[in-house]
Amino acid sequence: MALAARERLGATVQGYDDSPRALDNALARGALDQACDTVAEAVSDAQAVFVAVPVGALPAVVGAALNTASQDCVVTDVGSTKRAVVAAHDDSRFVGGHPLAGAETAGVEHARADLFDGATWYLTPTPTTSGVLYERLHRLLHGVGAQPTAIDAQTHDRILASVSHLPHVLANVLVSQAAGALAAGDERLPATGPSFRDATRVAGAPSAIWTDIYLSNRDALAAEIDQTISRLDEIRAALAVGDGSAVTAWNDDAAADRRRLLEGQLAGGPLFELRISVPNRPGVVAKLALELGRAGVNITDMALYPAADMSEGVVALWIAGEPAARRAEELVAGLGVPVARP
Repeated sequence: MALAARERLGATVQGYDDSPRALDNALARGALDQACDTVAEAVSDAQAVFVAVPVGALPAVVGAALNTASQDCVVTDVGSTKRAVVAAHDDSRFVGGHPLAGAETAGVEHARADLFDGATWYLTPTPTTSGVLYERLHRLLHGVGAQPTAIDAQTHDRILASVSHLPHVLANVLVSQAAGALAAGDERLPATGPSFRDATRVAGAPSAIWTDIYLSNRDALAAEIDQTISRLDEIRAALAVGDGSAVTAWNDDAAADRRRLLEGQLAGGPLFELRISVPNRPGVVAKLALELGRAGVNITDMALYPAADMSEGVVALWIAGEPAARRAEELVAGLGVPVARP
């Protein structure tokens, strides 16, 4: 994020880490303009703060940043689970975040300014979120190539349990099962093809990060594991009796589901602008963003135009694709606020 902010936005970036070596590497890599000795020093005079620590430490470190940050500074995080940190802070300056981007490699020496190009970046605004600061963060993330998408923390953790945390669990199980298949006394690893390598790419991810993730989302992850066991039981039963039609239907259904998921990710089209007149009160922008996010409508860009007396204003949204724009218009109108296309 530091590299992207410096290279894409021309930002000045100062940072803190509890590892002096990490700070030295960040300076050498060109990720930071200044290495700081404390969180307070790092966030001083900042317009935006990104907290990147294991999720178990997020509530405390976000709190430390909020204690020092100015009143017009937006504070966010990049944690893979959101409920705990969002519940811990109802400060109008805090917006929970999670970029769906990463790699097997870790450390600033592997950092890339293009990591977020085209990546979904989940944001979890709440009714207390400042609309002005949410817009600033949205624009900043768009500027580094990401696609900010609003989602509530509960839904985020339930979805991520399925599409991120469960795959890590299954990858760990697969590699351990393959290793256990070794013949007694044979130290050679079994031959593996590309399917196995693809399925286990994330196995053994750093425990310093992933133990916290598993535990912080344990209820949602346990529910996904239970559902996986149930689905495995179903295909096992079909295999046990040699039910070819059931196996074929199971495989074909998976192919159709995968195609549907991919089509959803590739949806897009020309941009359409919506202008929404809203009163100037807390939570208005967050409500709009979350309502569209729940309906799967992605806000490509946004801008706020307050009235001179600050009593009301216009929220401009740009939506990709005519069907999505029409759906957004219907949803906003359903909230009882005026909406129009210029």
